[in-house]
Amino acid sequence: MISAVIDRFEEDKAVLLVGENEQKVVFPKNLLAKNLKEGDYISIDIKYDEIATKKAVAEIEELMKSLKNDNK
Repeated sequence: MISAVIDRFEEDKAVLLVGENEQKVVFPKNLLAKNLKEGDYISIDIKYDEIATKKAVAEIEELMKSLKNDNK
């Protein structure tokens, strides 16, 4: 789990200070809970999505196969 603080809002973006080093990350405001405000701390949980990755790879492989067949 990664900790971040909301530094500020700029139009439709939220500027987050992430981790112990407080790296600046610009994040879409609409993906955050509506009740959050500047100075609030949030937790970010980033996980590898194996199912979505495999699905995307399969779709790309199908598209590439289709494109190769169209060019014959």
